[in-house]
Amino acid sequence: MRAEDPRPVRLAEYRPSDFLIDAVHLDVSLDPEATRVTARLAIRPNPLGPENAALKLDGEDLNLVSAEIDGAPLRVDDLDVTPSSLTLPNPPRGPFELTLTTLVDPSANTRLMGLYRSNGAYCTQCEAEGFRRITYFLDRPDVLAVYTTRIEGPEAETPILLSNGNLVETGPAGDGRHFAVWHDPHPKPSYLFALVAGDLGVVEDAFVTMSGRRVALKVFVEHGKEDRAHHAMESIKASMRWDEETFGREYDLDVFMVVAVSYFNMGAMENKGLNVFNDKYVLASPETATDGDYANIEAIIAHEYFHNWTGNRITCRDWFQLCLKEGLTVFRDQEFTSDMRSRPVKRISDVRGLRSVQFAEDAGPLAHPVRPQIYHEINNFYTPTVYEKGAEVIRMLKTLIGPEAFRAGMDLYFDRHDGQACTIEQFIACFAEVSGHDMSQFLRWYDQAGTPEVDIRTAYDPDRKTFTIDATQKTPPTPGQQFKQAMVIPLALGLVDEDGSDIPLVVGGAHAGPVIALTAENTRIVFENVERRPVPSLFRNFSAPVKLRSDQTVEDLLFLARKDSDPFNRWQAVQTVALRGLVAGVAALREGREPTEEPRLAEAIGRAFDPAETDCAYAAQIAALPSEGDVAREIGEDVDPDAIHSARSYLKASLRQRLAEPLAAAFDRLAERGPYSPDAAAAGRRALKIAALDLLAAGGERSGVERAFDLYKTASNMTDRVMALQVLSLHATAEREEALEDFAQRYGTDPLLIDKWFLIQASAPLPDTLDRVQSLMASPLFDMKNPNRVRSLIGAFASGNPTQFNKADGRGYGFLADVVTELDATNPQVAARLLGAFRTWRSLEPQRRRLAESALQRLAALPRLSADVGDIVRRALAA
Repeated sequence: MRAEDPRPVRLAEYRPSDFLIDAVHLDVSLDPEATRVTARLAIRPNPLGPENAALKLDGEDLNLVSAEIDGAPLRVDDLDVTPSSLTLPNPPRGPFELTLTTLVDPSANTRLMGLYRSNGAYCTQCEAEGFRRITYFLDRPDVLAVYTTRIEGPEAETPILLSNGNLVETGPAGDGRHFAVWHDPHPKPSYLFALVAGDLGVVEDAFVTMSGRRVALKVFVEHGKEDRAHHAMESIKASMRWDEETFGREYDLDVFMVVAVSYFNMGAMENKGLNVFNDKYVLASPETATDGDYANIEAIIAHEYFHNWTGNRITCRDWFQLCLKEGLTVFRDQEFTSDMRSRPVKRISDVRGLRSVQFAEDAGPLAHPVRPQIYHEINNFYTPTVYEKGAEVIRMLKTLIGPEAFRAGMDLYFDRHDGQACTIEQFIACFAEVSGHDMSQFLRWYDQAGTPEVDIRTAYDPDRKTFTIDATQKTPPTPGQQFKQAMVIPLALGLVDEDGSDIPLVVGGAHAGPVIALTAENTRIVFENVERRPVPSLFRNFSAPVKLRSDQTVEDLLFLARKDSDPFNRWQAVQTVALRGLVAGVAALREGREPTEEPRLAEAIGRAFDPAETDCAYAAQIAALPSEGDVAREIGEDVDPDAIHSARSYLKASLRQRLAEPLAAAFDRLAERGPYSPDAAAAGRRALKIAALDLLAAGGERSGVERAFDLYKTASNMTDRVMALQVLSLHATAEREEALEDFAQRYGTDPLLIDKWFLIQASAPLPDTLDRVQSLMASPLFDMKNPNRVRSLIGAFASGNPTQFNKADGRGYGFLADVVTELDATNPQVAARLLGAFRTWRSLEPQRRRLAESALQRLAALPRLSADVGDIVRRALAA
């Protein structure tokens, strides 16, 4: 697979660094092809380390120009230097200053890690291990240093020179060049270093903190796009205010900056005081952004800002603890969005995402714990398991100990560990201390892979007036973990009476709380004083990331859909009824029978379009059927994507027939009135309108297609235009082609809108989609070097189009293998992430499974693969 696979890194082998770096002085002289970096490092032996240790610094593709210790030049014999490491066999035994000068080529850096160029501007990405591409360093998260950075560049080309911290000096440097010096007083690991230089526009504002300090706020964008940065600025201020009010966290520098760049491997990066963003998560206007774009910008701005405390001020000791900063910060941004918008809608949206991607990861060959025990390439562990499941673990913690103890635990964590690099155990210990709970079993959530399955059976005894719940939990085997121990699973529940009220929960003669911790493989709970059989509402608000199997009948579920006080479970009840019907429909089709349907499902979904429904965003979630991925996950094995698509299409067409009048009435009633606003209420109305339109056009129904085409042509905002185009894209009609051509002509010069155009075509479940994707790759609008273009076209096809990627002839698999082979030579991180499309290949029916495996084996047989891609291929093929 490679000439030499990297040695695996194991959590069990962690030991502190032999040396510490207290201060870093960087002098960066910018040049497109030969940037000179001089690093003065204040180094000392770690008192906890061994005596007489050699100093080995990390590097990658570096060219060393010179090296000095305490001002004295080092000879070649004094050190061992390669492009990937620098070793001093006999460093001084006390503190010393090591000065290194290296040359790097930003223009040739197609990996977009370290220092590179993005549309003429210089920028950096150092997480996880990009700083070693700038200078030789102890590039690990537990080495924290105070950074001072001097940047020099040509003033005409780089009038903006930015780095972490506060600006302390600027001035001319001669020969048309100028400089800026930035100082960050807060010790940080190298992965949080950032530098940006270029000719950028700026939007400025300010925020006054709770202690009365004035913080300058700046959002840097390409010239001409300043008017699209105002929503991002408002999101910064909302985030700062919320973190003060909710967690008592105040910002700690004189300036907070966001920079939008167009070439970026990730969504955004939380570098201390200088957040670098993919421009798709900064730029928005009614003419260019959808409601989803506005919501994503708000959430991702918040996420990166919240990292200032959960990730920057307190960071992770090693990369195995990645969930300590990411899972926790995802939880915080979810709570922020819940408070800014609709809490039920946000919860449903998050659970949809968790099930579609993370549950699939848990069930496939790429499954791993929230805190893995081993990795070959850390870039491959920025995963839904670490982020989204990591957030669910934090949410369970809060559910188990209650909001007051959770806030107290967070306060203790901030006070005790500020300025430190920490572990999960140190974090959890704070909550154990304030709550008095034993958290040893709870830690299994971090160390066991897989999604627990909970089976619940119920019984009502009218004579004894008891209602019994028998709960059984098990976690299926995953790669490397065959035996799983019982987890702590918080079961939030209510017993719903016939009028919709919750009956009091009495267990053993005492009132029980609404949350019961399942801690054993088998748990029996007997509720007393139950006058008549209630309907159990299980795992309210999705209180644990588990797969639930229960004896709830369709009647029970439809009752909950009408009566449950928990909005999540009202939605879940409709989803469960629909999902059961879809699974049965798939089975019927595979047996040559026509699917049948539960007629009462139409009534439950139809209520979403009732004029009396005031929460349109929530109603739109009720109206959205389970996805094809949801159905595949429910079936679990021997999956036929074509049968799933057919069953879902059949159900949509049936709903269209049954609900034609209320759907048409809702679409007309929700037509846009007045100027566009991205606020939650207006966005909810548009979401429900599009849900109605999608069903009206089901099966290519002419009247629905014509409505979609008319909406596309007359749309007064980008949300309506893009959503109408998405509906049209599902059906092979002349209107579809005309709208796609019109969109390209209107917006061909706007990269973010062309990304939407690519994505819509790549996601279409039509037989010619793969051919279209391949032709679009030859378009001048496509750029293989830009991660956004790759994700919007190839990523959307591979991960968002189950029928066409999983074509029965295997062409989709072969196409992706070809693209990954090409891309691996220039940007292996993006190439590896594309391979996530294979996460469920083992669950497919035999023919597709053989073809998918063949494509992976073809990749494995290549004479050389990057560590990123080789790691994914190896794990995907492992038995």
